[in-house]
Amino acid sequence: MEKNTKKVIIDIKDLKKSFGNQKVLDGITLQLHEEENLVVLGKSGSGKSVLIKCIVNLLEHDEGSIVVGDYELTDINEEDLVEVRKKIGFLFQGAALYDSMTVRENLTFALSRLNKSFSKKEINNKIVEALDNVGLPDSIDKMPSELSGGMKKRIGLARTLVVNPKIILYDEPTTGLDPITSYEISHLINDTKAKFNNASIIITHDINCVKTVADRIVMIKEGTVYKEGNLEEFIKDEDPYIQSFFK
Repeated sequence: MEKNTKKVIIDIKDLKKSFGNQKVLDGITLQLHEEENLVVLGKSGSGKSVLIKCIVNLLEHDEGSIVVGDYELTDINEEDLVEVRKKIGFLFQGAALYDSMTVRENLTFALSRLNKSFSKKEINNKIVEALDNVGLPDSIDKMPSELSGGMKKRIGLARTLVVNPKIILYDEPTTGLDPITSYEISHLINDTKAKFNNASIIITHDINCVKTVADRIVMIKEGTVYKEGNLEEFIKDEDPYIQSFFK
């Protein structure tokens, strides 16, 4: 695999996280570069979602280091953590929309947490633009209960894009979707990178999604990095465990 010469924007070294006696992450080391789609692949329970929750400090790691831009997350103060989170958009597995809020209100809430000085006109323009970017401009005043699963994923992405993050973390973006909608969401991830030049970590075990979005793949097994490489290297690898994903 050719070495990526772009700037490292997330640098994780020897990351460990346990819950009681259960080791979930046991020395993960990986990097995310600018304008890169990095897929983290692994079976359920391998620590994928715990990894990205540590990156935004939703979970505090036990050992190792996470550097996001110029910030080291170990013992980070609240003010610096806010700055880190401004750089990162997080698309939760279930989209995590507020059921009691319209789409407009969900996106407004995201913007107000970032910057309380936006005017109503600025907020509206940003919301309309974000919904256009995910192909759902007519959903602005709908409630989440009126949206399909795929639409909720798109609105979740719009809520992420509205704050203009440099990094997006996707937690199982195609889980629970039919094949056609999964295909559309995977291509939307690529379209988002092409338009905004952001970097992404995509957590998934959906191989069709992997084949569509991955610039580079890190496979996790039992809390450690089992293999790192590009799609071609994974497909050609004859390791039975790896082939169990790609066959």
